[in-house]
Amino acid sequence: MRLSTSSLVALVAPAITARFIERTEGNNVQLYPQGVYEESTEKFLVELAPGETRWITEEEKWELRRNGQQFMDITETQDLGASRTHAFANVVFPAKAFFQGEVKPLLKNLSKTEMHGNLEKFTSFHTRYYKSDYGKQSSEWLLKQIKDIIKEAGAKDVHAAAFPHSWQQSSIIATIPGKTNSTVVVGAHQDSINLWLPSILAAPGADDDGSGTVTILEAFRVLLSSDAVREGKLENTVEFHWYSAEEGGLLGSQAIFSEYEKGGRDVKAMLQQDMTGYIEKTIKAGKPESVGVIVDYVDPKLTDFIKKIVLEYCDIPFVETKCGYACSDHASASKAGYPSAFVIESTFEDSDQHIHSTEDNIKYLSFDHMLQHARMTLAFAYELGSTDFAKLKSGSAGVEQEL
Repeated sequence: MRLSTSSLVALVAPAITARFIERTEGNNVQLYPQGVYEESTEKFLVELAPGETRWITEEEKWELRRNGQQFMDITETQDLGASRTHAFANVVFPAKAFFQGEVKPLLKNLSKTEMHGNLEKFTSFHTRYYKSDYGKQSSEWLLKQIKDIIKEAGAKDVHAAAFPHSWQQSSIIATIPGKTNSTVVVGAHQDSINLWLPSILAAPGADDDGSGTVTILEAFRVLLSSDAVREGKLENTVEFHWYSAEEGGLLGSQAIFSEYEKGGRDVKAMLQQDMTGYIEKTIKAGKPESVGVIVDYVDPKLTDFIKKIVLEYCDIPFVETKCGYACSDHASASKAGYPSAFVIESTFEDSDQHIHSTEDNIKYLSFDHMLQHARMTLAFAYELGSTDFAKLKSGSAGVEQEL
């Protein structure tokens, strides 16, 4: 039987990982034989389902992931969701899209070439593992691209900054101020991982989640070409987040939304884009190319609005699908009490099987499909950025608002 490189790695890696442990030393992650450092038995508190927690070692975390088990590592964020000041029922979303006249001209400026060029560079880092120097370097490169976009747009009031963590790779937050501090968030995670030997083996992470990273980056670029957006005329503040350490248990997004919750931030909606480029399995199965809209562990009212955005602004339909608890960073926003939604490239069952390995490469991705996700992202940000939520809540839904 002929084995691919990834198959061979899958066979031998369990034996290797059983004999070695990772240890963080200063700015580096080192691999040592087991027994050299007994503190490798450090435990982390993970949440496997709402209220279901367990203390496990780091290697046990990766074993769970290899077996398809999602979780939140809540070791440092056990109080996330404790106050839940914001209740889902308090946010009313528009009954339809209102800003086609402003959004549709912008959609023409979205570029597959831009996304391809950014993803080529982003996947050139050996890995974007959040504890590694490569993860730090890739985050610094991404922040520079974001700042360059802001500078080139002449958006003087828009700003981007690193959100540092206790590990190497920072998260990134880009803020587009609006008339109010009510905030609409668009997110993706920037880290990648090879689940067999995270600190050693390559993890290009083209689809997971390089695709989501460059998708929302392109939506951000084109959004700033709008005079109304650049000049702060949208009703709400719009933020773009690129999270660190999603693969480690939603660590970066938990840190951010924990801070937002404690600070009383008024987040009206959060949309996560995680894996936006793979359609091969869908097409081979004879199914229509679609945007996968997650319907479990999300806010149903926001999710219904996402469907309306897809129907209005995308050239392909949506398909409902489920991914389980804590399957991406929207779960952190949800736990903090903020309405969140999640879209993916297809049904969860037909999504990319190359992820978390050396084979998660650009060659498997469709930039035409990623363009559809970028259209949805841009429309989502503009529509909700322009929504007067106070009027909707008071019963004025359906009345077009003026910028």
